Amino acid sequence: MNAFPLPAAPALALALALAACSGPAPETRSEPVATSAGATETTRPEKVVAPQTRDLSGRWIGVEGMVLDITPAAAPGRFRLAMQWDLDNKGEFDGQAVGDTIVFTRGGVREILRPTDGNATGLKYLAGKTDCLTVKTGEGYCRNGSAR
Repeated sequence: MNAFPLPAAPALALALALAACSGPAPETRSEPVATSAGATETTRPEKVVAPQTRDLSGRWIGVEGMVLDITPAAAPGRFRLAMQWDLDNKGEFDGQAVGDTIVFTRGGVREILRPTDGNATGLKYLAGKTDCLTVKTGEGYCRNGSAR
């Protein structure tokens, strides 16, 4: 027996109040669902990958002869990348927009061009630039005239 018995009505009210405070589990469906207040809302599914909306086409300059030329391909969200990524290596690759990045495969490795600033490239010569693309630390490209 409970040391502090509660009358049935207050105990029921307490149980309902505790249940209301816990709230429903988050919804992951995309169809309309009823909320605790009786209103209907629609949850949104995971972010859908959209084609690149920002114009990244043109020439991007790195350091020591590194250069990246981005040309839009025939299909939306597709690009042709012509790049010299170090003193000894250059090539052309097909890229695809994924969110605000361009994904491509180089030498069997999946690479991602991300919009950054010059500081994020890790290259002293590009520090202070504001409109850049970075593959990884030590490999980045910026548009001319994109300094602060």
